[in-house]
Amino acid sequence: MTPTLSYRTDKNIPAEQLEALYRSVEWRAYTREDQRPHLSRAYENSDYVVSAWNEEQLIGLARCLSDDVSIFYLQDILVHPDWQKQGIGTKLLRECLVRYGHVRSKVLLTGAESHLARFYESFGFKNTKNLNRTKLNAFVQVLDVDLE
Repeated sequence: MTPTLSYRTDKNIPAEQLEALYRSVEWRAYTREDQRPHLSRAYENSDYVVSAWNEEQLIGLARCLSDDVSIFYLQDILVHPDWQKQGIGTKLLRECLVRYGHVRSKVLLTGAESHLARFYESFGFKNTKNLNRTKLNAFVQVLDVDLE
């Protein structure tokens, strides 16, 4: 049977489905016992959410924060491992970029894996550490994480 994929921009996602998706990609910062109550709240407080579904199963999600003028921040983009490499992440990110196409700065934090760099670079994102002419630095603090 061919999967029935659909994309939604509403926030009507059951907490259990959110937790299951984040667990599937092993994002423990959201799924640890002490953090679970915060996942739904973070999601509800997002400015824009686009989700991917196979019928009634949540298989992908992107969530964004923005002032809708000067900054758009892609907080999360994730696709269930069983559904990766099928263009779902590409579609989710495109939807976010269309929504915030008029916003001056588009920012995200991601892991250092080369496939992630290639993915975001294919959309025009630049790693600030690789800039020569435009001098920018990104600075970050993460609660309860010793950044090294």
